[in-house]
Amino acid sequence: MVDVVLSPAEQAAKESLDRICACIDQGKSFLLEAGAGAGKTESLIRTLGYLIKKHGTVLLRQNQQVACITYTNVAVEEIRNRTDRHPAVHSSTIHAFCWSLIKNFQPSLRHELPSLNKWSQRLEESGGIGIRTVSYESGYRSVEEDNVSLHHNDVLALTVELMKQAKFRTIFTSRYPILLIDEYQDTDRLIAEALKTRFLDTGEGPLIGFFGDHWQKIYGAGCGKVEHSSLDVINQGANFRSVPVIVNCLNRMRPELPQQVKDPNAEGFVAVYHTNDWTGTRRTGPHWKGDLPTDVAHRYLEALREQLGTEGWDFAPDKTKVLMLTHRVLAMEQGYSNLAQVFPNNDTYIRKEDPHIAFFVDTLEPVCVAYQKKCFGEMFAALGGKTPAIQSPTDKANWARDMDALLELRSSDTIGAVLDHLRRTKRPHLPEAVERRERDLEQAEQPPSTEESSSITRLRTLRDISYQEVIALTRFIDGHTPFSTKHGVKGVEFENVLVVVGRGWNQYDFNWFLECAGTPDKIPPNRRDAFERNRNLFYVTTSRPMKRLAILFTQELTTKAMTTLVNWFGDTIIHSLQINN
Repeated sequence: MVDVVLSPAEQAAKESLDRICACIDQGKSFLLEAGAGAGKTESLIRTLGYLIKKHGTVLLRQNQQVACITYTNVAVEEIRNRTDRHPAVHSSTIHAFCWSLIKNFQPSLRHELPSLNKWSQRLEESGGIGIRTVSYESGYRSVEEDNVSLHHNDVLALTVELMKQAKFRTIFTSRYPILLIDEYQDTDRLIAEALKTRFLDTGEGPLIGFFGDHWQKIYGAGCGKVEHSSLDVINQGANFRSVPVIVNCLNRMRPELPQQVKDPNAEGFVAVYHTNDWTGTRRTGPHWKGDLPTDVAHRYLEALREQLGTEGWDFAPDKTKVLMLTHRVLAMEQGYSNLAQVFPNNDTYIRKEDPHIAFFVDTLEPVCVAYQKKCFGEMFAALGGKTPAIQSPTDKANWARDMDALLELRSSDTIGAVLDHLRRTKRPHLPEAVERRERDLEQAEQPPSTEESSSITRLRTLRDISYQEVIALTRFIDGHTPFSTKHGVKGVEFENVLVVVGRGWNQYDFNWFLECAGTPDKIPPNRRDAFERNRNLFYVTTSRPMKRLAILFTQELTTKAMTTLVNWFGDTIIHSLQINN
């Protein structure tokens, strides 16, 4: 029998999996810390395979399942497919999982709901909760005659409240004696605390396995690093994604979690470019200080793309991703610069925190695209699965008439024109939050007073922008362009990555981060969260490439920041990029 020779990365992953299986055998909860490219998903799937093989029959006999929680429907479907949809595994998103746990506790839900944020006044205006059924459908809050519908955040908050009840915890554990959490660092803080307080602290409840990486926590609501004395922490020191020259840089960046590569002989490319030698006037302001003017930054980006192209880079979207950590340049490149200027906080529209943007990107655009393709089932699915009453040829003709008019406005008119059309036709209906803001604008003074609220002023400006910018923003958010930003890239990989680092994010200053990274023990406690936020985003973006990595700083870098870059990347691959003034 010939022994199978494992690569260094495969050996590291095997050792981690062996430790996970040992924890399961001992009934001990654990945490797998798996850095970028470490094969975390593969370890999760193999863990599920081990559980199915060892406990699947008993679980099914006892009407129990292993709960595997993740954060996107795509990931849920991957887990289901790779476990052959085994009935002993329940895979779902955190919101769907929590709702499955709490939905039958209607008396408790009616008791707790009025105390939640944004519900007290809403219910009071509707005569109280009464005996209304608490439901969770579209994720938008609404109160109807016999039903109230929850927001996504309400489901998590109610789960935390119900976990205080011993009966609820008993039912939880009896249904799911094993709970695996994918991307643990993105778990809602209150949910993570409840799991620690109600289960890990007491030694009761399910065996819990956390899979993730706290250095890849880049979303604000996530809990980040999870620590508990009862958890066996397992570091997975593998990197199956990147070539050695990139992994070596990541290891110098993160020496406490060194990674082994799949192919020690694979060749690749890493280079860092700065703009410190530009002699013009840089931008000022609290979030822009030290950055290049937008047009100059664009010229630097084009110059570097041209240079890298001559060195063998293929900038086709399926080969290279340009990760933009500077929003004004990104918005200009993508065609939604006017829309970007409406919002003082970039996350408001990129993360769809504004209700208008959320409706456009998550509902209206999918509806329009599906209608154009004549995929009517997909169209109504985008409406939340609520198929409208189409009971006659007249109903069908009216829908077609209004949708055709919508498509025309979408391609040639303003956001305001599209909204006015939807308010008239109600095909599709506007969410309550959007309709309420539109009514507030109607009732505002005309012409606007000097005391008008900033939200109303933003809405006025938003309505005057071409709807084509919404289409461009949607394409960007959904990943249909060569460009991206911090959202949507975690967990994915590209052959080549060009990271453009600048200012414009109210929560990020990468020069400051690089200065602090040289002496992390001197970071003040009140700035630790800010440092980790910058560190995590820099790590996530620079760890995406398989073969080639280039980093362009449009922000001016201090000597101290440059020293950190030299320590991580080496001085021979750090270059001053030049353009013609």
